[in-house]
Amino acid sequence: MAFQCQRDSYMKQFVTAVVSCSPAELKLENNGKKEKVKGFNVLLKDTILFPEGGGQPDDHGTIENVPVLRVTRQGPEAVHFISSPVEEGQEVQLKLDWERRFDHMQQHSGERLNVCMCVYKHCMGDLGRQRSSIELDTAAVKAGEMEALEAAVNEKIREHVPVNVQLLSLDDPAVEKVRSRGLPDDHAGPIRIIDIEGVDANMCCGTHVSNLSHLQVIKILGTEKGKKNKTNLMFIAGNRVLKYAEKSYSTERSLTALLKKVWIAVLPLGWNVIYFTVACLLVFTLQSNLTLLRDMAVLIAQNFKNQPDRGNFFSLHKCVSILLLYPDTVIFLTVGEEKGAGLFLLAGPENVITQLAPRVSELLQGKGAAKNGRFQGKANSLSKRAEVETLLQEHLPHHSAGEE
Repeated sequence: MAFQCQRDSYMKQFVTAVVSCSPAELKLENNGKKEKVKGFNVLLKDTILFPEGGGQPDDHGTIENVPVLRVTRQGPEAVHFISSPVEEGQEVQLKLDWERRFDHMQQHSGERLNVCMCVYKHCMGDLGRQRSSIELDTAAVKAGEMEALEAAVNEKIREHVPVNVQLLSLDDPAVEKVRSRGLPDDHAGPIRIIDIEGVDANMCCGTHVSNLSHLQVIKILGTEKGKKNKTNLMFIAGNRVLKYAEKSYSTERSLTALLKKVWIAVLPLGWNVIYFTVACLLVFTLQSNLTLLRDMAVLIAQNFKNQPDRGNFFSLHKCVSILLLYPDTVIFLTVGEEKGAGLFLLAGPENVITQLAPRVSELLQGKGAAKNGRFQGKANSLSKRAEVETLLQEHLPHHSAGEE
């Protein structure tokens, strides 16, 4: 069947009847771990909450103000998982998390527009939380093609091109004229066609904008190597572009202000200190550039070695690799959000690491593995990083902690 969310993707509230409500369990992620949660599977006569499918995540919302934790499709039905039961036959009000839905609509329609206007064959797409991607059936793209694609799709947005939804029967001759990756084995009901007027018509179960102008703008972030002979095109659309611009501007202002303060503070100390300080800031802000990170790591390590009172303990946050340190030094490195999840490395004399690694892992709510004097792991919380530093320093006869 076609759900109400597929007939009208802009509907934010809806009243319908409960068909069934049965006890169920669902695995939900909590602090990086998947835990079984008890609740109820609810089937409704119809729904405005989109069930996960076609590369689009499920909607969030409520049934009678009870949060819907997951919506999945089972054959022709949408299954809503909630924490408390509702009465069979009862009329209930559904409310949609519109911000999440509209974001999905913009990214999904943006994906379709990029695919239609791209010179390369499209393999598959993914609507990520921060950015979306399209897998292209090519090992590489030519210079200038992504810029040309971005210009073309934004021109279509400015043309206010309508996007229409058609529901066709399986035997309708028009079905043969649209592009499709095939129907799922358990498909039931009409075929849903998304028609971008004058651009493309394609089978799709997801939610879309009704006019390309609602996309606002598409920004192609670039491409990266994908699976064998494939290339991933990364993009954002609509409100994500606004948030991206706001975040970039905020980061630029913060970094500029910080650099001004650092410059004034370290100028009397000489160029070596200035270079080292700026290097640390670059490590913080440009973690995706591995070549730069390696160079900065060497610089940081050399600076540490040249400190006359360096001791045998080194700690640093938001770095990836510290090289050229003496073998008797205990190293504690972390990467991630200040109080959120991240990665950590503990390295040094094997007997010290073997003794302290379990306690460090416990404080960081993480787990990992030790080998040859190194303990690497994933932390669910870096909020107790300072406690780890204290623990390590207490168990060393001489120590000197590096600055963040």
